[in-house]
Amino acid sequence: MKIFLATKNKGKITEFQQILSKMNVELVTCKDIDIPDVEETGSTFVENAILKARSAASFTSLPSIADDSGIEVDYLNGRPGVWSARYAGENATNEMNNEKLLQELNGVPDDKRGACYRCVIVFMRFSNDPFPFIAQDSWKGKINDKHVGQNGFGYDPIFFLPDRNVTSAELEPDDKHKISHRGKALTKFSNYFTDYVKNS
Repeated sequence: MKIFLATKNKGKITEFQQILSKMNVELVTCKDIDIPDVEETGSTFVENAILKARSAASFTSLPSIADDSGIEVDYLNGRPGVWSARYAGENATNEMNNEKLLQELNGVPDDKRGACYRCVIVFMRFSNDPFPFIAQDSWKGKINDKHVGQNGFGYDPIFFLPDRNVTSAELEPDDKHKISHRGKALTKFSNYFTDYVKNS
């Protein structure tokens, strides 16, 4: 079965391909079909993921999967949240977003730098699917005081894991996928999709 992945984020495309590589599915991406951008007007990750999956299914006529994810910082009352990808502006780079967050937490003590990555996965069988599959999960850590590591993307270089004493960007991909917000949410999708195919 072909499924369209509704994202243009290269880091997300790579992670989806790695995590779903063992599934009997052909993942079609924006490298294959260029879809219009969707204005993320939702106030929650769920709302934005639904918007993206529905738009992609409508444009491509393929079952579509979309992710909306971000990081919530305790000291900032949950910011950046749904604005994580554009925290430093509409065309912000990962580095710009990371730098803004580090500046906002400058001088904040370690015990107040708690943070949580969130991920919501939405799967739409067709554009007007009245019952889309929704999976979500989270990953707790802290915001480091500097960039460390070369792997991953987004806030990974400053997302510190106290139990491992490394940032997310220091983890190898396979190790990260076992414990990350996106890896855990996609495991839930994989379990759902296996049953879905069996019963189709």
